[in-house]
Amino acid sequence: MIHTVTQKSTAQQISEMLDVYPTMIKIVVDIRRRIVAGGGEMHADCESVLLDMGSEQDDLWGANWYPAEQRVEFESLINIRPRLGNRSLVIQSEDIRRTVESVTREVLGDVV
Repeated sequence: MIHTVTQKSTAQQISEMLDVYPTMIKIVVDIRRRIVAGGGEMHADCESVLLDMGSEQDDLWGANWYPAEQRVEFESLINIRPRLGNRSLVIQSEDIRRTVESVTREVLGDVV
């Protein structure tokens, strides 16, 4: 199940986002609006939800959240954006990585 969260998520939301992958949540972060969409099978599913909610494509970055480890992995197909200087699956900009991690920890971190 995909949830969009702007404030601290609940344990139930985390559990539902873990339905597809039991140890990892695919997430997309709107770095301007500070919204996380998480859950589902592919990052593109989360991306689509945020675009439908009015997010701009250039503000959306994909990652994976590992709740047990409280760890972010900055890798997703949606991150390949040559026109923005990101030619890799991995988010190459340190500033964008910091923002993705900060927003992710704000809304998904330390939820038991």
